[in-house]
Amino acid sequence: MNTEQSDTCKERIHQELHRLGIPMSWIVNKKLPFYPEATELVLGDFAPDGRECLMTPATSKAWADMKDAAGQDGIVLEVVSSFRTIERQIDIIQAKLNRNMPMETILTLSAPPGYSEHHSGCALDINTPGCTATEPEFEHTAAYRWLETHAGRFGFTLSYPKDNTLGFIHEPWHWFHNEI
Repeated sequence: MNTEQSDTCKERIHQELHRLGIPMSWIVNKKLPFYPEATELVLGDFAPDGRECLMTPATSKAWADMKDAAGQDGIVLEVVSSFRTIERQIDIIQAKLNRNMPMETILTLSAPPGYSEHHSGCALDINTPGCTATEPEFEHTAAYRWLETHAGRFGFTLSYPKDNTLGFIHEPWHWFHNEI
């Protein structure tokens, strides 16, 4: 994305943040990094419900390698969410507002549009059979323990540990692939 496209994207996001009632000061105070949408995506896997999970090519390769390694250790890993457009992130926030959820609560559960790691194509929400997806119970699974020990070998880190400085809830299912 060139500078002009980036500036246009950021301006559009600032308009959406204003419309949603998300103060820019909150983003600045939390020091949230901006994540432009990935421009190169591949089909990395399918979610258990059959949805396509798009990822950057490097994330897709790392995911396949990590999933295979876990399988060799008797651990089944499933991806339940990956790349997400800015529009989808807007819809997620709007749906929570429509349920009368307070913005203070929403911003502990979901990143504002433009500030979600999912836009990068490098973030994965991971689950294992028998566990409800994107729920805290994932922390108590053998799959989570395996990820804690081995995910770093494949370039993945847990994005939102307990008491993280960004103010999001602990998300044991959310892992980010560092492509650098």
